[in-house]
Amino acid sequence: MAMVKKQVVILGAGFAGLQLARRIRSSDYEITLIDQYNFHQFQPLLYQVATARLEPSSISFPLRKVFQKKHNVHVRLAKIKQVETASKKVITDAGDFSYDYLVIATGCTTNYFGNTNIAQFAFPMKSTTEAITLRNRILLNFEDALSATESELPAIMNIVVVGGGPTGVELSGSLAELKQNILPKDYPDMDFSKLTVYLLEAGSATLGVMSKASQQKSQEYLEAMGVHVRLNAHVKDYDGKTVTLDDGSTIPTNTLIWAAGVTGNVPTGIDKEKLVRGNRIKVDAYNLMDGSDNIFAIGDIAYMESSSFPKGHPQLANVAIAQAKNTAENLGNLLLGKPLKIFTYKNPGTMATVGKRKAVVDLPFMSFQGRLAWFVWMFLHLMLILSVKNKLIIFINWAVSYFTNDTTLRLILLPTKRRE
Repeated sequence: MAMVKKQVVILGAGFAGLQLARRIRSSDYEITLIDQYNFHQFQPLLYQVATARLEPSSISFPLRKVFQKKHNVHVRLAKIKQVETASKKVITDAGDFSYDYLVIATGCTTNYFGNTNIAQFAFPMKSTTEAITLRNRILLNFEDALSATESELPAIMNIVVVGGGPTGVELSGSLAELKQNILPKDYPDMDFSKLTVYLLEAGSATLGVMSKASQQKSQEYLEAMGVHVRLNAHVKDYDGKTVTLDDGSTIPTNTLIWAAGVTGNVPTGIDKEKLVRGNRIKVDAYNLMDGSDNIFAIGDIAYMESSSFPKGHPQLANVAIAQAKNTAENLGNLLLGKPLKIFTYKNPGTMATVGKRKAVVDLPFMSFQGRLAWFVWMFLHLMLILSVKNKLIIFINWAVSYFTNDTTLRLILLPTKRRE
């Protein structure tokens, strides 16, 4: 009689979930990978989709293709309704899935800090579909501007980015380059001196987690590119037409891009007492949920304190991948009855790009900015892309953009409604 394989259910196919599934696909586990999308999306480059530099397919990769010929890996397109820890079962809109080991890798979602108006009217950018929606809005702005009245123009021509972290900085820089290099060629009859990109940061510096040198340089780059950087700027409200700040000042805009924070995307059924700051799941040194011996949490959703990271690990792709590798090894150890391996992380550094030949890099032993930092940023991001084909497509797009200061991807693709 054949031995029944143990079931591993992985929730989420981001950096952590996908890396784990790939690492254990040749094991003796029966693996179910559940995600609401049938593709993996490379989130660090979503801003380039939003600004029409890359097509969505360039940074997305079909999950089923990754696991072709692996009959023990089952990809399921579903939304998670609830995790029943007592019965070891995940309830989804596509059925129920039993597990011996559950791995929660559901990542984070946009944090609006309880402001329902901002949640309703702002544009988030945490998924490929949201990036496409934002791209449509940005491009439609300029079509609308052609027939707008003088009173309507300010709201159309102001683009406000909230959040001065890597996403906000990279997006603001990309919008500034769009204004400078591309839009005047597409719309020769428009005055783009009226197009203003605002970057609003609640803290005292852009790229708050990076070194002082990188913070100062990133702000210098942005301001030289024409971005209006406002620090210590707290957004109070947004009604779809006007941004209101705590100091009473306002900015008219139809396009508010929210990159100001994230909150853990915790499945229903997880004990709220296991959650900590940022709505993350507290885990031990093995990435096991606090008090559990069969539920792991990895990636952005996991909160692990250590001597090197007393406030938890940063929510970065490198951390997610490293935790997935360690968890894969531990799942193998559980099959063999071996002791679990403690997760340790050595920070390789952080980086952000602002524009062409403008980037900042912080390594554990040094910081540098400029052209070299930009090439390092491009190389490392290309290495993280999943397939050789996608790497090649992105490299070609970047090369063409480098030499021509242009792209050919400014397509407005709106969903259609079926006729009744």
